[in-house]
Amino acid sequence: MSAPTVDTPPTDNSPTDNPPTAASTVQASSAGSATAPPVAVHSAGSVLRRARRGQLRHVSASSTFLSCHQVAEALVPITIGLAVDRAVATGDGASMLRWLAVLLGLFVALTCAMRWGFRANLRAVQGAGHDLRMLVADRVLDPRGGASADQLPGQLVALATGDALKVGMFNYALAMAISGIAGVGVAVVVLARFSLSLTGLVVAGTLLLMVITHFLGRPLERRSAAERATMAAATGLAADLIAGLRVLKGFGGERPAVERYRTASQRALGATLRAAAAESTIRAVAVALAGGLLAVVTLGAGRLAAGGSISIGALITAVGLAQFLVDPLNRITGFGAQRAQSLASAGRIAAVLNAPPAVVERAPTVPAGADRQAGPARPESRLRLEKVTVGSVRDLDLEVRAGEFLGVVVADPHEAAAVLGVLARDADPASGALLLDGTAVTDLHPDTVREVVLVAPHDAVLFEGTVLDNIRSATQAETGGDLGPVVTAAGLDDLTEVLAEGLHTRLRSGGTSLSGGQRQRVALARALAAAAPVLVLHEPTTAVDSLTERRIAEGLRRLRGGLSTVCVTSSPAVLACCDRVVVLDGGTVTTEGTHADLVHTNPRYRELVLA
Repeated sequence: MSAPTVDTPPTDNSPTDNPPTAASTVQASSAGSATAPPVAVHSAGSVLRRARRGQLRHVSASSTFLSCHQVAEALVPITIGLAVDRAVATGDGASMLRWLAVLLGLFVALTCAMRWGFRANLRAVQGAGHDLRMLVADRVLDPRGGASADQLPGQLVALATGDALKVGMFNYALAMAISGIAGVGVAVVVLARFSLSLTGLVVAGTLLLMVITHFLGRPLERRSAAERATMAAATGLAADLIAGLRVLKGFGGERPAVERYRTASQRALGATLRAAAAESTIRAVAVALAGGLLAVVTLGAGRLAAGGSISIGALITAVGLAQFLVDPLNRITGFGAQRAQSLASAGRIAAVLNAPPAVVERAPTVPAGADRQAGPARPESRLRLEKVTVGSVRDLDLEVRAGEFLGVVVADPHEAAAVLGVLARDADPASGALLLDGTAVTDLHPDTVREVVLVAPHDAVLFEGTVLDNIRSATQAETGGDLGPVVTAAGLDDLTEVLAEGLHTRLRSGGTSLSGGQRQRVALARALAAAAPVLVLHEPTTAVDSLTERRIAEGLRRLRGGLSTVCVTSSPAVLACCDRVVVLDGGTVTTEGTHADLVHTNPRYRELVLA
């Protein structure tokens, strides 16, 4: 069964020979409104309503078919009772055959209705889960960021799978509850023919069950929220441990890591057991009350039959209906338990959807490059940090001149990470501004900025596929252009000698089949293939030997000639090829100059670079 389709706007994947520039993208962004559209505020209830509204057609179909199933099932004891009174008691064989045919028709009808109803129900559940997964994915992939700030990747996966499905199950419970009400309604109408007291008893018992399960559902909602939170934390920790297993084995950290996971898993187990205890309490109370109601209705019908008020067929009908009521009553009470669990998961999804953006954007939220003007690349893109304060960095003034190869030496890795976060538009500075060709980046769409300023992190992740697929993933077209210069500049030209299939070698997940130096060079080649007007690299050569490092430094300068390049590094080989080197120490720029001059005149520089 196929999942519901989601209409997506067409995208332009046509190849381009020229990289985007700040000048062209600024014009595109400034063409729209100066204010961003309001951000919708989500709650657990609104997420639940969205899941229901989005699948209203399937929920309605499921409710209709399942109600037909319940009505047909309720008609079975009624038909049997009539057959006893009008065929068995009178000895009419022809009438008996007619009633048997009616019974056969009822069983065919209830079987088909149940099958079609559950099929529509499954569509409603899976469709709602798919819709919520796409909603969470859109929020996580929002260019403004912020959704994954406090969440491990594994936690987000658990949210988009387990919690989305839990919310989708609300549609299942809703359709089942509606069909249960239909079944109870038929039973009440039929029992009213025999005794108003029995009818009132059934109605009162049904309402009592609904009220009790509603109040019992409150602790279940809280415990389900704790269960999903601890389960997601354990899943996220497991995903991180698996991703870093190779590193853990390198320094013997497996045992502490396993202990951490064991603690998280035990915490999740405890929360799951507490939630299961609350759910079992609801179901036990519901079964006990339904059983008690069945006994009372049966007793009342027996007394009526013993007093001659109703026939034997009517007694069979009343007892059969009383027994039948257990199923629709369970469906009605099950709705309360499932609603509590769905609300808990919906609240977790709403928290991610409501996460504040990591960066301010005053430009309209439109796809980057959607209105970008075509034309030749303009390499004179300039980047300037003006009085930027972020983390321990204070009032940083730094300009990346057009076409400059700038080296930045940072004494504190935390300061380097903070500045790189601002350049990548992953975070806004506490004060100051980042200017792109004189325009504040907050006046541009984040994707627009990232098309011009590409920040390649030190711990870049490789994707599944071939080496060539990874390099081409940074280009706008799958075919790309001639990647020979990129491969050479990144020091990958010897890969054909090391790997049997060269650039066409398929990688394992995360590129673990390559050495650390090979992975680093593939990531560098991918960044270079993007041909961004401003490229920011963070320690791109830490895993290669000194000879390869020098070749890469020279290749970078040659390939990026005319384009602005920033390299945050302490590598003497790379810094020697830079036009200018800036030292960031103690949260401020302490000195700048060429590598050769600083080596001879600045002891602190020698300590940071040559030690």
